[in-house]
Amino acid sequence: MESIARLPAPTQDQWEWQYQGACRGADPDLFFHPEGERGAARRRRAEAAKQYCAGCPVQEMCRERSLMAREPFGVWGGLSEDERHAMLVGRLKKAG
Repeated sequence: MESIARLPAPTQDQWEWQYQGACRGADPDLFFHPEGERGAARRRRAEAAKQYCAGCPVQEMCRERSLMAREPFGVWGGLSEDERHAMLVGRLKKAG
């Protein structure tokens, strides 16, 4: 398991932005795939989750936090797991 030392401290001030999230009242199952979900069903669910993110006032904050934490599961800030992974790889290549 990766170290969580790089994560921001869990203070209320640093996480209060989540109260403004468009997804706040949504079913969490929309954002996290069930075990074994693949292909078209997974893409449709992820695209539906991204609709919540599309007009969210804290989308950028959510996206950056998920990238900082290297969040391995779910749709965060309008990005799927694969999209976040691709962004992180791109950032590493630019930095390297």
